[in-house]
Amino acid sequence: MAGKVFFSVSMSLDGFSASESMEGILATPEQRERDPRLGRWMAQWMELQAWIFPLRFFRENLKLGQGGEEGRDNDIARETFERTGASVMGKRMFDLGEPTWPAEAPFHTSVFVVTHTEREPWQRPGGTTFHFVNDGIERALDQAREAAGDRDVRIAGGSATILEYLNAGLVDEFSIALAPVLFGAGTRLFDGVDASRVALAPVRSEASSRVTHLTYAVRPR
Repeated sequence: MAGKVFFSVSMSLDGFSASESMEGILATPEQRERDPRLGRWMAQWMELQAWIFPLRFFRENLKLGQGGEEGRDNDIARETFERTGASVMGKRMFDLGEPTWPAEAPFHTSVFVVTHTEREPWQRPGGTTFHFVNDGIERALDQAREAAGDRDVRIAGGSATILEYLNAGLVDEFSIALAPVLFGAGTRLFDGVDASRVALAPVRSEASSRVTHLTYAVRPR
């Protein structure tokens, strides 16, 4: 039996999944000092993701050493990883991640990158192989489903790629870690959603000391 197609992201309380630009992640400390916007964007992203950094699973997966927090946040992070048999991402997310991911990239599965650029598969230590798909989101998903087997396929991001899959009716479920932060501006996760086609059914709501985890099933309207 084929698994589900899902996405799982962090979102600010005012609906943003990313700051105005992700350039801050790639900027050096000197660049951030020269351009305060870069530092602000980086600080926003760090604040949005702050719930996951202390977790034991996060530290284990990125080989950051022993220790870390356990509890429900940690369980959810681990469950999300363990259900994922393959991932799909957009070229922009890959371009941001390529210079920042460790040699042993944190996916440990096949990852299918939706792009117009031809490139041979890029195999990394630890089981991650990036495949570059040039013929659309549905073809990328077909390949991801085949690689995932009976496990789930995660649409890893970014927001534009998630929205493409959601509007195409290809997402079964999604989870949001709703963080108690305000951005004021940035990339809204659901900006451009075709609300005439997408209906949601609540599956689960769990609050931790840092975020509220919301899960919804997606149904055609």
